[in-house]
Amino acid sequence: MVGENGKKMKILCLHGFRTSGSFLKKQISKWDPSLFHQFDLDFPDGKFPAGGKSDIEGIFPPPYFEWFQFDKDFTEYTNLEECISYLCEYITANGPFDGFLGFSQGATLSALLIGYQAQASDYCCGKLLKEHPPIKLCVSISGSKFRDPSICDVAYKDPLKAKSVHFIGDKDWLKLPSEELASAFDTPLIIRHPQGHTVPRLDEVSTGQLRNVIREVVGQPEDQEKDTKKVEISNGEAGTVQVAIA
Repeated sequence: MVGENGKKMKILCLHGFRTSGSFLKKQISKWDPSLFHQFDLDFPDGKFPAGGKSDIEGIFPPPYFEWFQFDKDFTEYTNLEECISYLCEYITANGPFDGFLGFSQGATLSALLIGYQAQASDYCCGKLLKEHPPIKLCVSISGSKFRDPSICDVAYKDPLKAKSVHFIGDKDWLKLPSEELASAFDTPLIIRHPQGHTVPRLDEVSTGQLRNVIREVVGQPEDQEKDTKKVEISNGEAGTVQVAIA
């Protein structure tokens, strides 16, 4: 899609834990290419080399990367501030970006950055993000919220205003955390699918709904407000699509 200034809109795409930007590019290649062919999609690698075995070994070639490290309860994080500083610098150097797309750890980070931008937080480059144009779109695949209260009290203090799409798998071990993340956004669109922790294939219905959101992001004035309603659509392979229409 082309923005109001005639330039392609840019989407920053953040990969999952111990994978790579190239792998995420392959993952979303199963989607209808017409969804994104007019965007500039940027697929950086995580700041840190993978510190252990990758789930995609034997499936996709190395190297593999991770954005930060965490404990088994996902309440304590290592190198998170360094990761966010790195991303803020990357966004400043390569942006501006109109939206984020992320899988798993990348989706979790995408929502966090949007929250910090909204609050202009002193924590981890929030003020730097405040100088960046507001992020308009967030596509979250198997994302989750951070659980540290010191982060939650800032990033999710108010509903996140970016237009958001959340892919949630019925068999995903992050199903409930993904639903919690969706609830942090104002009028989220939730697309459910019967698979696990993966980027799902999209049928015609879910492809159309994602395309409609993209059109809204491109053409909707920032000050335009509409009433919100929810509908459910039977959606073949992708299960039930719960659509929040702004």
